[in-house]
Amino acid sequence: MDDGRQERFQALYLSARPRLLAYALRRTRSAEAAADVVAETFAIAWKCLDDVPGGTQAILWLYVTARNVLANEVRRDHRHGQLVARIGAVLTDHETVVEPADEAHIVALAALRALDDDDRELLMLVGWDGLDAAGAGVVLGCSPGAVRIRLHRARRRLDAALETLSGDDRPPKRQALAGHRGSEGAAPGCVQEEA
Repeated sequence: MDDGRQERFQALYLSARPRLLAYALRRTRSAEAAADVVAETFAIAWKCLDDVPGGTQAILWLYVTARNVLANEVRRDHRHGQLVARIGAVLTDHETVVEPADEAHIVALAALRALDDDDRELLMLVGWDGLDAAGAGVVLGCSPGAVRIRLHRARRRLDAALETLSGDDRPPKRQALAGHRGSEGAAPGCVQEEA
């Protein structure tokens, strides 16, 4: 076994594992499922270590790989008729992990849950995973410019959902955009090829 290869993998694992685990925890139904996603992602990284870029691009490569692992899991679940139950469990677990301390947190989680999957994923990549437009574009398979446009729209829809759920007496400024896909095409997401 090549010691240089093993050292490179170990350095990658130690530096990226916490961020990758946090990414997976927010997108799976349990800590065990998240651990499985991380393990499979690093198994793929080991097999394809020569393809893993260096520096800050390595975490983006791992995010893309983890996203594909998760997508494969969703397709498997769907084939077994469990997709709806899995999504419900993911949302329930997110509330458990966050442990909202007050009404504002509960309203924020409900507003996030009210968004479509593409908006929620983009907001989570930027807000929770700390990616910039370029990094999120790599993960989602689209340009940074497309990410910025989608992020702007997703934030507007989130604002509208927050206004609606907060019980504010004023009419929500962006009520028409909450959950709306019409003029923006079939979905606000970028076209993503399957893994």
